[in-house]
Amino acid sequence: MNVYDTIIIGAGISGLTAAMYAARKRMKFEILSNNFGGQFNISGEVLNYPGIVKTTGLEFSSVMEKQMEFNDVKVKTEIVKKLEKMGSNFKVTSDKGSYETQTVIICTGSNARKLGVPGEQRLANKGVTYCSICDGPVFSGMDVAIIGGGDAGLEAVDFMKDLAEKIYLVVRGKEFTAHEYLQEKVKSNPKVEVLYNTETKEILGDKFVNGLRYEQDGEEKTLSVKGVIIEIGRVANTGIFKGTVPLDEDGHIMIDCQAKTPVPGIFAAGDCASGHEYQYVISAGQGCMALIKAARHLASK
Repeated sequence: MNVYDTIIIGAGISGLTAAMYAARKRMKFEILSNNFGGQFNISGEVLNYPGIVKTTGLEFSSVMEKQMEFNDVKVKTEIVKKLEKMGSNFKVTSDKGSYETQTVIICTGSNARKLGVPGEQRLANKGVTYCSICDGPVFSGMDVAIIGGGDAGLEAVDFMKDLAEKIYLVVRGKEFTAHEYLQEKVKSNPKVEVLYNTETKEILGDKFVNGLRYEQDGEEKTLSVKGVIIEIGRVANTGIFKGTVPLDEDGHIMIDCQAKTPVPGIFAAGDCASGHEYQYVISAGQGCMALIKAARHLASK
């Protein structure tokens, strides 16, 4: 088995950044993922990436794809199943093979957090969605409920404002946690009704969503909606690494300011790593840092 300098797991912005730097350093590496672009694929407008005034997730993904081609980086479409120690090196096992490597950079990102209420799983893709960008147009001209008071929830409202007939924004707390400019957009839109101090109890419907049961200030009520868009945060994709690297209480891989995990030779970056800020610029920076520190780890060996 060939021994690689590094194996990069994940092809979101952190993994692609690490791969670009690895290519420019002429390292022997592979980048493994079955989801090129990661969060790009479900992001709407991107207005806060340095050097880019305005873009979308899909446009950003297209630019990154061209940049990978320019640097002769080819993402292998593989699903990583296991990471284990192998002497002084590591063994990465995917659905298509195994790789021995001196270092590993984990960039597996995160997925949408579930509500865990009755009707949610049964009506998934039948009016329940976790991606307004992907599925929002299905609800054109309909009343929808959007659950979440953070950036993701209010971004979903902004995306849906020209599609939905009426938007009920269900917020568990007493106020929003989103950025102020998003709050201003929502509060000034007459199409949006905000329900504070509200907890979703059940998603209603037979074959498709037709309502939402909720509790507000101790009183149970029902909304008549055709769609439920759930935007309540994210869960790190780190399950397969449990027991190999330390995870924090939320399941993120613990790293220091140099993207190092407590296990020498294993690095992590982006949404799967501790920090929980879920920003493209942070993920890109961590991907760069992880690769540079991995290269220095190799030099020290």
